[in-house]
Amino acid sequence: MPKSVRTVATARATGAGSVRTAVRTAVHAVRGTHAVRGARLSRGVRTALAGSVTAALLGGTVLAGTASATAFEHPKDTKTPPRPPAHMSTVGGDRLGLPGTQVAAAPGVPALPARLTARSWIVADAETGAILAEHNAHWRLAPASTLKMLFADTVLPRFPRSEVHKVAPSDLFGMGEGSSLVGIKENLTYTVRDLWLGVFLRSGNDAVHVLAHMNGGVPKTVADMNAEAHELQADDTHVVTPDGYDEPGQLSSAYDLTLFARQGLQNPDFREYCSTTSAQFPGDYKKGKAGKPTKVRDHFAIQNTNRLLSGDYDLSPYQGIAGVKNGNTTNAGATFTGVAQRGGRTLLVTVMNPKPEHDLVYREAASLLDWGFKAAPVVQPVGTLVPPLSKLPHPTATSTASSGTRVGGKGTEAAITTSSSRGGLWTALGIAGGTAVVLTAVIIVVRRRRPLPSAGGTIGDYRRRSGGRRGRGRRRLPPV
Repeated sequence: MPKSVRTVATARATGAGSVRTAVRTAVHAVRGTHAVRGARLSRGVRTALAGSVTAALLGGTVLAGTASATAFEHPKDTKTPPRPPAHMSTVGGDRLGLPGTQVAAAPGVPALPARLTARSWIVADAETGAILAEHNAHWRLAPASTLKMLFADTVLPRFPRSEVHKVAPSDLFGMGEGSSLVGIKENLTYTVRDLWLGVFLRSGNDAVHVLAHMNGGVPKTVADMNAEAHELQADDTHVVTPDGYDEPGQLSSAYDLTLFARQGLQNPDFREYCSTTSAQFPGDYKKGKAGKPTKVRDHFAIQNTNRLLSGDYDLSPYQGIAGVKNGNTTNAGATFTGVAQRGGRTLLVTVMNPKPEHDLVYREAASLLDWGFKAAPVVQPVGTLVPPLSKLPHPTATSTASSGTRVGGKGTEAAITTSSSRGGLWTALGIAGGTAVVLTAVIIVVRRRRPLPSAGGTIGDYRRRSGGRRGRGRRRLPPV
């Protein structure tokens, strides 16, 4: 461990007097290293060290399992918090284009959680697509590793989970400095299942790049992801890297991330991977007595960094949680999309960039889920999650009249059709046209043989039902 890192860790563990003292100590430690001994540190490096030490002391260090930004990046001006655009996308409903919190407050509707700090968030019914409440859901922000959900939507269906791939050195080229890694090594073989567990549990950018090269390379994968975002009507999203690493122009929104999660959860492999709390990952080959490699691989444990799923020292797993993906970078801050089920109702939540406090993104997500489960039976939706373009029927005069939807200009309200959660149906409303907005109900079937994961289950339970390999550490939910 570098001396400066040890100094910061020691300062945090012992409760060293102040951030200023810790920064000064870390600067002296860096100056004392062989590489910079006797050199004068630039103002940029000193500023970056101050930011890094402050984050470390506040519990905001770069988390394992998240896409990481470059090491020395000038921090943004925090004196003037950014404001959402005055006009945002109206995909999903006109109210979603307005800045601020949108909720249909009425007698009997519980109040939203107090002291929410996230720049953007959304709570939606995963089955009906109804948006129960949102706050700047179409604000285009850096997504961090939550963008890996779109990567999975795009690439996961293309390779069977049992396919074996030998990692070439070129597969690992091009990863950003400080990327989160699961520990993939060149010239070793991994199954596609291994790689996806590395993506979802450890948010390994090395696993993402290997899968991207299997898909034809990073540039092709980025183009495929942008095409998939268009298909999902995720118009706030522009992909630059497949792993969510900070790059100029890489943007998404709470609304789009929720679309990505909803799409992915219809795939049983996606559901398994995003709900696995821990797994064994293949390492090097064991060595024999003579020091030569044997034919037996070592394995090491990896744990999901989604703290609502796996918990933390001061945070219990959320009741009914089943994934989906977390992230954290310099530009994005903390981001999280989750799915949970209680009493036959399944909710999705996305939270983007709350205050940089320990596990705050999870605490705010949990409070919004709690609110959603209480409010869902009584609150009127403020918008809807739209279906993929390919699921939209071609509207005709007859079908529009018979479906009970309305066609109108600006200000048209959606006539939201819901269905019983016991029926295993996901209903959504699609939007088409320029100034003329066409709203139509679309039903997406989720087969009962593809249940959501739930608390208390394991990968072994899933495998025994589906005929696959056995494992452990998986949470299951009843079918939807």
